[in-house]
Amino acid sequence: MKIADLPLPDYLKNSYNYPTLTPAQEKAVQARLLESKSLLVCAPTGSGKTFVATMAIANTLGKGKAIYLVPLKALANEKYKEFKNLLIETNYKVVMSTGDIDSDSGYLANYDLLILTTEKLDSLLRHKISWLQEIKTVIIDEIHLLNDPTRGPTLEIILTLLKDLIQPQLIGLSATIGNPQALASWLGAELVIDDWRPVELKKGIHLEGKTEFY
Repeated sequence: MKIADLPLPDYLKNSYNYPTLTPAQEKAVQARLLESKSLLVCAPTGSGKTFVATMAIANTLGKGKAIYLVPLKALANEKYKEFKNLLIETNYKVVMSTGDIDSDSGYLANYDLLILTTEKLDSLLRHKISWLQEIKTVIIDEIHLLNDPTRGPTLEIILTLLKDLIQPQLIGLSATIGNPQALASWLGAELVIDDWRPVELKKGIHLEGKTEFY
């Protein structure tokens, strides 16, 4: 599937370095990613999951706000730089907020794409932000952390609230999910699974200078 044939803005098409989509990206488009369908994307590292999220975001901007949800501040900073560069020649504004201060952070209402930690979005929801209905798409990076005993409960509450209050397009991304069918069902999402990776993964044993693959 060629990216040039997709109904996506030129700034995104011009930023993509390959003429065709990866298998995981193509499956996501076929699963109605660009029709605001919620998806759970399970694919190896390097398979193009982030670009699936980027397509969903680009398809949303101009119609409403998008949130990219991350578990760690370091990852938030990485994604902020990535999307800031992508949107630099557009009128869309991107912001990162990872503050530990419990507040409604009213200034965030002025932005189109928000890179947030789980804890920050939890704070915003508890403060009943006035612009909640403007959120149309939420990306959940590393969604398998729902099973994490420390971060999982907060993430589960956030997703439950979002589903109940605004029913946004949810895009869950992970390379490792033990029960993807059950999670997709709970999210109300289409499950997209693919095992393609850019570099073949081989398993073996290295012993005394010799490697035996199996």
